[in-house]
Amino acid sequence: MPKPYPPEFRRDVVAVARKHEARLHQIAKDFGISRGLTRKAGPPVHDDLVKRKFTATRPNQLWLTEHRTDEGKIYLCAIKDVYSNKIVGYSIDSRMKASLAVAAARNAIGQRTIDGTILHSDRGSQIRSNAFVRVLKNNGITGSMGRVGACGDNAAMESFFALLQKNVLDRQRWSTREELRLAMVVWIERTYHRKRRQRRLGKLTPVEFEPINMALKAA
Repeated sequence: MPKPYPPEFRRDVVAVARKHEARLHQIAKDFGISRGLTRKAGPPVHDDLVKRKFTATRPNQLWLTEHRTDEGKIYLCAIKDVYSNKIVGYSIDSRMKASLAVAAARNAIGQRTIDGTILHSDRGSQIRSNAFVRVLKNNGITGSMGRVGACGDNAAMESFFALLQKNVLDRQRWSTREELRLAMVVWIERTYHRKRRQRRLGKLTPVEFEPINMALKAA
């Protein structure tokens, strides 16, 4: 068992940490990660209506959303339809503001039919913003928010971002934001939607799954 550090060593460590704390926070801010160091998730603006039950029996019944960023300060807010795992709306920008989430929601609303739709999300400030909440309310979408610190609470959305990280962000060094933005769009629209077959969808792609299953239900 290792010996405990002497009191004078611990005092020195604390002194050094305090001396450089401001500098460390400035470095973090420069790289766009200061929020994660100092801020906690805010209070929910919706109840949790999903309770980790990420299932749907029809399109537009349950959507999930979350926002992520890569190292180059490009921010993505994506909305997934749980029924087919299709990304029904997304927005990419160099700034992480409420407008990012609002644009993703409007993108989804413009392409889908709202039918008792629940949109489940994390507690990001952009998603808790008045502008985003107003878009949901004005379009008849019911908001739902998960718990803080529950790693599996939005696992269905996390899986999409893990694939994006592996297949796009980690593949090469991206020279410009526009180059990375285009790569993300191409991967979502061409690969994730139309080429990547998913076990949960019976080895179909999201684009194939919806029309086939809706036709079978209508027959």
